[in-house]
Amino acid sequence: MKKLYFGFLLGMYCSFSAQNRFFYEYKFISDSTDKADVKKEMMLLDIDDKGSNYYSQDKFVSDSTSKADLEKQLKSSPSNITINRRDKPGQVSYKVTKQYPDFKTYLFTRISSDSYKIEEDQKPEWKILPDKQKVGVYNAQKATTNFGGREWIAWFATDLPFQDGPYKFYGLPGLIVKIEDKTGSHTMTLVGNKTIAIAAEKQTELPQGIQIFGMGGKEIEIDEKQFKKAWKSYVNDPTKNMREMMMKSTETSKVVFKTTSADGKEISDPNQVFREMEKKAKEGFKKNNNPIEPDLYK
Repeated sequence: MKKLYFGFLLGMYCSFSAQNRFFYEYKFISDSTDKADVKKEMMLLDIDDKGSNYYSQDKFVSDSTSKADLEKQLKSSPSNITINRRDKPGQVSYKVTKQYPDFKTYLFTRISSDSYKIEEDQKPEWKILPDKQKVGVYNAQKATTNFGGREWIAWFATDLPFQDGPYKFYGLPGLIVKIEDKTGSHTMTLVGNKTIAIAAEKQTELPQGIQIFGMGGKEIEIDEKQFKKAWKSYVNDPTKNMREMMMKSTETSKVVFKTTSADGKEISDPNQVFREMEKKAKEGFKKNNNPIEPDLYK
């Protein structure tokens, strides 16, 4: 019997090319009712002649480690695979890519067990101002824009000849070295950069009949309107996809879900697992009420 234990969403890179890597310290307030709780995440912006990728460093490291563990298990015992959540999987799960030269922009994110690729149909419209200030070692100039339901203040450096920036931001005559929304809820600041050899994306090949959260297959390509509909459906019923997955499982390819309670006890009974997952999901909705792009979750 093939048993798959789920608790982790995977993605990985393999095969190398030289790129410019920029490190951004991302400070954000996920709960608008608790502004003292400022979270931090190191984000990476990798730029080459084809485009850019923006993603969490912690999540990348965690995914890479889990992928290596999975490949080791596939070689030694492909009929019984266990995937465990890493201690520090990263707080930011999404990724943003831009394709040059037209800056076609995509947001890669998840809802439950589904991966989505959402094309951005609006580009930031900037107002460049004469104000200048130092951001780190760079002389930067001010610009403002309204995007995704927030007003943003950006600082760009013409010394860095990239018309790019963190998240979905681009289109200024220099790299965006700092950007912050007017409420102070989301701030991305350049703290370092270097040229490195970085891996290109590659999927792990799984045995026939085995499917794992976040591995294999393609993202569901949708527009923002369709994503909003999927998000509302998830909020109304957070465990729907997982229940459907369990119902479709067979004796030869059985899906087993496990989770832990608030006091750290492992739960394996399906009904209890789904109740606990729904409880955690709804608690998460309350605490994560201040997304970087609120218009996307309306």
